[in-house]
Amino acid sequence: MKITYYGHSCFSVYANGKNILFDPFITGNDLAKDINIDKIKADYIFISHAHYDHILDVERIAKNTGAKVLGNFEIYNWILKNGIENAHPINPGGKFDFDFGSVKCVIAQHPSSFMDGSYGGIACGFVLTTIDGNFYYSGDTALTLDMQLIPKFTKLDFAVFPIGDGLTMGIEEAIEASKLVGVTKILGVHYDTFGFIIMDHKKAEESFKNVNLHLFLPKIGSTIEI
Repeated sequence: MKITYYGHSCFSVYANGKNILFDPFITGNDLAKDINIDKIKADYIFISHAHYDHILDVERIAKNTGAKVLGNFEIYNWILKNGIENAHPINPGGKFDFDFGSVKCVIAQHPSSFMDGSYGGIACGFVLTTIDGNFYYSGDTALTLDMQLIPKFTKLDFAVFPIGDGLTMGIEEAIEASKLVGVTKILGVHYDTFGFIIMDHKKAEESFKNVNLHLFLPKIGSTIEI
């Protein structure tokens, strides 16, 4: 599957002819200053939770592309209030079918609030099943044993985990999460953007390699295949 990394936790997956974008936070990220968000293609946008570093550019990209935006019910209502009519709610435990395949919403252990401090609903992760492959994006989360339930329903080709530590899982927890969900290929996100989540890339790559796991840390703006 082709994956384009836009920095922080924002990435897109091209699956079954559709561009699926996650947690768009680009204009507020100095590391992604060379990305022109008005050129980003998106048929769907998934939002894992309401923190500003995951929703900042949702409105602009959605209005540019006409993408369908999905998030928990509180985020869904926020999306509608911001003038985005092409929206769809999905809460943990829920599953829906779309033209790219199916998505199941799962639990994430993390707070969630909008920029004004109002309640942003429960934080989520997403499991996507497509003809081109299946993957799990955990969203911002701590390590949780709930992850071991995911392979009971879906055989995954790869997973996307936060690895910057401090506010989410770090390297060691992400390795354990990889084992729980049964993957050997991991896209690392949520690192380096802020001073308190700066990560040692060499240590991260070696730590995963030492337990026969492949950690992908693509450059911002680059496209890779997993």
